[in-house]
Amino acid sequence: MTDERPAAGRHDLRGDCASCFGLCCVALPFSASADFAVDKAAGSPCHHLRADSRCGIHDRLRQEGFPGCTVYDCFGAGQKVSQVTFGGRDWRQDRETARSMFAVFPVVRQLHELLWYLTEVLARPEARPVHDEARRAFDEIEALTRRDPAVLAELDVAARRQAVNPLLLRAGELVRAPHRARSRRGADLIGARLRKADLRGADLRGAYLIGADLTGADLRDADLIGADLRGADLSGADLTGSVFLTQPQLDSAKGDGATRLPGSLTRPGHWPATRTAGAAGERATAKAGSRKPAPKGGRQKKGASKGTWRTPGR
Repeated sequence: MTDERPAAGRHDLRGDCASCFGLCCVALPFSASADFAVDKAAGSPCHHLRADSRCGIHDRLRQEGFPGCTVYDCFGAGQKVSQVTFGGRDWRQDRETARSMFAVFPVVRQLHELLWYLTEVLARPEARPVHDEARRAFDEIEALTRRDPAVLAELDVAARRQAVNPLLLRAGELVRAPHRARSRRGADLIGARLRKADLRGADLRGAYLIGADLTGADLRDADLIGADLRGADLSGADLTGSVFLTQPQLDSAKGDGATRLPGSLTRPGHWPATRTAGAAGERATAKAGSRKPAPKGGRQKKGASKGTWRTPGR
């Protein structure tokens, strides 16, 4: 039996833009790149942010050159900071509120990400040996998210991550134990040809899978915390049971109607609803006796940033 107490509240760890003052569109900076069409400084509102705190081009962000916005998830920190930490006070009301709110938002966002991972630990029966420790960590971090703005602004989030990481490592090991897959932690798999690869129970923590061909790959019970899946092709792949996979990772990848996902995540809107031609032709290609693909393919320049999670001491 799994611990359902935190899992039942996972809706609190999903962004609710209607209850937020557009914090991700103001507090965070971005630079003109393939992800963003323009430069924007931290604390400066995006010029597409409307007075009602909604995005004016939300339904066409990719077409307008802002795909980076479509793969961002605050894990519910936006509404927590807007409605709980600041009691519903809009940052537009005064400069001091704005300054404090923009400093606190990234901190609470990181804490909520930790809560998401701990919730998954508590929902996995394989991780039962660490459930008590995970429950204590969850309660401590959740309590931190409700502290005063001054306390949150000075919080050492890196130390919190460092303290929780061994627990997450152990949980991942417990889930992967039956598979005895070799570790690919932090591996450079940019552009790798991994079509139909058996990656069940693989340790892919922090791996660079940018642009990798994972069509039809078996990623059940694989640990994907911090893995960079930007542009990776997950068409027809099986990700059910994968550990620590997040919505932003999925949103940054490619997939189709045949991609199998964990129940806690949703199929990205930009993925085609039907099986793609490449995924549909996998079995026929395999039966024709195609050569086993090499583990690594061509290279491309690494992105400026990876997934939000970092594996300390890797």
